[in-house]
Amino acid sequence: MAKRTATQARTDGPSPRQPCPCGSGKRYKACHGAAGGVPDRVVTRPFEGLAGECELIALREFVPSATAALPLAGEPGRQVTLATVLPMAAAAMVHEDGSALVGMQVPTRSVDLSRDLARAVEWALSAEPGAVLPVVGPDDGADDNRLQDLLRAGEPLTVTLYKDFAWWVLAGQEPSGEVELSMERANSAILPTERIDAPGVEAAYWVGVRGKANLHWVRPEPEERLLVALARLGAGGGLDLGEGSRYAGSLRAHGLLVPVWDLDLDRHAREWHEPAALFATRLSEAMSSDTPLTDTERRTLQGLRARQLTLR
Repeated sequence: MAKRTATQARTDGPSPRQPCPCGSGKRYKACHGAAGGVPDRVVTRPFEGLAGECELIALREFVPSATAALPLAGEPGRQVTLATVLPMAAAAMVHEDGSALVGMQVPTRSVDLSRDLARAVEWALSAEPGAVLPVVGPDDGADDNRLQDLLRAGEPLTVTLYKDFAWWVLAGQEPSGEVELSMERANSAILPTERIDAPGVEAAYWVGVRGKANLHWVRPEPEERLLVALARLGAGGGLDLGEGSRYAGSLRAHGLLVPVWDLDLDRHAREWHEPAALFATRLSEAMSSDTPLTDTERRTLQGLRARQLTLR
């Protein structure tokens, strides 16, 4: 495998009072930010440099059931498929036919999610059929490769969505009792999700949740530049996606911003494809402007900053 290359992690630490991004539930200052604690600093943008960065964030944070084949560099000898979640929230598994799966949504993580995934991928490439990796431990893997070192960086991910988790089990095989129970629980909690497929729109998903619908759209631009463009649109009344929509705010997730809209649940997900494409055009125009913000736009920008939530 290739060693650490030109792609370097961004390591700006979070505020001491924020939850530690490792997922421990403690504040950063009491966990990885503590004096004499773990020496590694939290990587706040773990997938930077990958063409599939936005999709990776979507699969990690809000897409319930989906897979994407990983574009591995070199000749790995085994295809590895990225999955949103695996039975019992396992880190990786290898089917009896040799096909390998690596899970994104796992209950524990280190300071670098990219490194965790790389370790799971390397395990999957050499594991025996039928093996399961419950968690990625600190000593798993032979080196400190990151996902950027294992993938063809310029190749995007092709995501396949599912309405349930039947894909956990190979056709013609019976699941174990443990897997069957895990599947029943996962299927009962799954949220209806559709991909927004339109020109200029990537990593955008319609999600039905608690009697309403939302659109989550992972954006690749630097946060401040994107917020300024959104403020220009908001000041001019162009921040929504048309009738039946309302801009709700944005999420910070793994170094990027995820704008969120509340949508009319009575409208089908495909009815938002064209409005999303039109918004993408407006946003592109706003992003290209370098004129100073007006007073109204500055006030709008302050309001947008106040409507942000940082995911762990």
